[in-house]
Amino acid sequence: MSRRGWLPLLLPLLGGCGHAAADRTVLERAQARPLEFSVQAEGELRSTKPMLLLVPGAQWTTRQLNWMLPDGSMVAKGELVARFSAEQSKQDLAQARIDLERNLLARATKQAELDDKSGQLGVDLTQVAVQHAIAERYANAPLEAMARNDILDAVQDVHYLDVRQRILQWRENASASRGNAELAVLDAQRSSFDTVAKQKQDDLEALELRAPHAGVLMLEKNWSDQLPHVGGSLYGGNSFASLPDLDALEVQLMVPQIEAQGVQVGDTVELHRWGMPSQHVTSRLSWVATAAQPRSSENPVKYLAMKVTVPAEVARRYGWVPGQRFVGKIVLLHVEQGFSVPNMALSHDGAESSVQVLDGSTVQTRKLKLGVRGATRTQVLDGLQPGDRVLLGATTAKEAK
Repeated sequence: MSRRGWLPLLLPLLGGCGHAAADRTVLERAQARPLEFSVQAEGELRSTKPMLLLVPGAQWTTRQLNWMLPDGSMVAKGELVARFSAEQSKQDLAQARIDLERNLLARATKQAELDDKSGQLGVDLTQVAVQHAIAERYANAPLEAMARNDILDAVQDVHYLDVRQRILQWRENASASRGNAELAVLDAQRSSFDTVAKQKQDDLEALELRAPHAGVLMLEKNWSDQLPHVGGSLYGGNSFASLPDLDALEVQLMVPQIEAQGVQVGDTVELHRWGMPSQHVTSRLSWVATAAQPRSSENPVKYLAMKVTVPAEVARRYGWVPGQRFVGKIVLLHVEQGFSVPNMALSHDGAESSVQVLDGSTVQTRKLKLGVRGATRTQVLDGLQPGDRVLLGATTAKEAK
């Protein structure tokens, strides 16, 4: 917090004038002076419209990274970003093709078996039909033409052939139904093998990652907080990198919660790149988080996040790219003349605020109308006059009734 142009006057007062000795007090004399309240913050430049680049291939298929561009590289549209290999997909494709060949052989064998059985049943049915016609002819012959015993045998043959014919017809229908079901199973297996082969073929054809548009390549960390590296194993569909839009940039600043009092959307921010104060820009806060949060599990200190929009023309002029560190000065208040008091001197009673002012040897309570509150001082809009002596420390002086 910077405080320009004010030099607080600290006066030790000793008791006297017929009163009991007073304790030592600390005072600040009110005086109109230039005021500026500000907060220092640090953050990182990022894009508001990052294009996420995913590892090519079907979800969760294994990939090995063979080559990639370095983190932070400028890339053109269509430029190769990374190249992968997929040995497991090669093996799976070879196995799927073997399974397809086996399926074709199994289906051909089954079809030949069904054709043989169907042909045999057809022959049997033909023979039964011929025998049935002969037996039926003799069964209906007159007694004069044949002996009685021969006629009875012919009648029995007709009954037997009727039963056998029905059995053969049932076997033919059952064989056809069972054969069609077995062929359907083999066809379903073939469809499954064909799908696997097609997926693995697509995996092997998706081993290159190219930039969809021009930008800066920003590698993404995985669940173990590690960046991709050559030789590492990755999974298809997982994030590999991002390609930020350089025409939509912002700086996300982090301010300790204790210093973020009074910060709000619209406050002026003076930004410059870390270590390069000559590369600066003035902008405004576009977003402030509603609650502070720790930045890591190892540090319990809470920080308030806020965002500052960066003009695209300024970023192009200085060659700023996402990932660079920035320093920001958030201006809470800047006036040419004004009063302020230390926060430690303020007392609050509901919505009213006041300070203790020493008038001679007595202490008066002065109600104030406050403005912007900073980390250590608060602007006073009304209630103080030039020369007022504001108490900062404890006193035992008699308070005015």
